[in-house]
Amino acid sequence: MEATFIDRTADLQTHVQPIAPTDTMAEAGRKVLLLDFIKMLEHEAGSRTGEDIEDVHDMRVSTRRMRSALRTFEPFYKSKPVRVFRAQLKKVADALGAVRDLDVLIDDLRGWEKKQNVSLAASIALLDEARQDARKQLLRALDKNDYTRFTKGFEAFLKTPGAGSRHQDPAALSPVQVRHIVPALIYEQLGVVRAYDAAIEEGEPETLHALRIEFKRLRYLVHFFHEVMGSTAQDFLKDLKSIQDHLGRMQDVQVATDRLEELLPDLDDEGAAALTAYLDAINAEAEELGEKFGAVWKRFNSTTVQKKLASALVAL
Repeated sequence: MEATFIDRTADLQTHVQPIAPTDTMAEAGRKVLLLDFIKMLEHEAGSRTGEDIEDVHDMRVSTRRMRSALRTFEPFYKSKPVRVFRAQLKKVADALGAVRDLDVLIDDLRGWEKKQNVSLAASIALLDEARQDARKQLLRALDKNDYTRFTKGFEAFLKTPGAGSRHQDPAALSPVQVRHIVPALIYEQLGVVRAYDAAIEEGEPETLHALRIEFKRLRYLVHFFHEVMGSTAQDFLKDLKSIQDHLGRMQDVQVATDRLEELLPDLDDEGAAALTAYLDAINAEAEELGEKFGAVWKRFNSTTVQKKLASALVAL
């Protein structure tokens, strides 16, 4: 099976091309999607074996990027194929996410065990049992005929210029190229992000979670086109990653707290005490992250950071 993956990705690599500012959005989308499709396939074998938890992580990131890319490029394709591809990617992403969330929880608990010299074996055993079930569901998803049909259909779509694209009248003076459309797309998403300014002070978890998603969309959007943007795009991406990681850790703690509190009734007194100490520690971390977020948000909205994006877009 591994040889098949290698042969398939090697063939797909021959179709990889850089984005050009004069590309139509439909063809730029094909180029963007192809890169992450290759990465998804490269990590499928490892995700199946589970030998390295990073394979599941990397495969999940690829599916997330492709779903975000399809959301961005959907207006430039016929709706039916995009709708089908997005639905299939969601199924795979959900199955990968169930495993990944437990991988992270277990890895964090093991790190805490080592650092504090305590035993969380009972909690880890319960989580590992759930992870094994999640892994079985993942394998079922990857073994389904639906998944095989999706990968073959998506591969054909990505290797065939013009496939699924909406008709564009070549005589019409309307924006269709990357250089015409991308600056407005990025600034529109930046506007969505900055609109959260009115709700940041309250710091409600649901609001911050929604903001994290919008930041992720902005980061992916810049990432998709960074190669045709100015050099400061990379610096802007670093700023986006920093704030997204900050929000992501806050969300991870919330998810971990909800999941781990469910384990407490199934633990003996010693196991419950050890897990409660861990929960206290990560909740204290979340509180500290919340207190610091105002400064992180202020820096992101600063002229210094925003100039990086403006400078990068001038290149288009």
